[in-house]
Amino acid sequence: MNFKRKQIRRSNFTLTELMVVIVILVMLTSFAAPMVFKHIKSARITTAKTQIKLLEQALTDYKLDTGKFPETDDGLQVLVENTNDVEKWDGPYIKPAVPKDPWGNDYVYVCPGEHGEFDLSSYGADGVEGGEGENADITNWVSKDEE
Repeated sequence: MNFKRKQIRRSNFTLTELMVVIVILVMLTSFAAPMVFKHIKSARITTAKTQIKLLEQALTDYKLDTGKFPETDDGLQVLVENTNDVEKWDGPYIKPAVPKDPWGNDYVYVCPGEHGEFDLSSYGADGVEGGEGENADITNWVSKDEE
């Protein structure tokens, strides 16, 4: 007698196999997540520095056209629209709008500034003046700590 053996095909995973895969994925995530978050934090700081440079350039263009930097009360909105009907305004100097900092806060603009013709800053992740790390202020001037 020639018995044909039936070959059993497995198409399902066992609970143990699934648990091993889940444990491996959790371990990989626990190693990778801190590195990803570290890069996100540094990317936000870099973005804020870049936006401040772009705003500085837009303010300089505004001054070249109008003869002066906007007043503190005028704010950065004058870079987008001629809110005070300035005769020589030739904007918009930045499009489509004045950006918020990477943490969703407005940039702080003061003119005349304490550190230069104007001061431009972001208060960092906490939105409060001062701080360290991701909460540190990002400015268009060199602070005493950086010297």
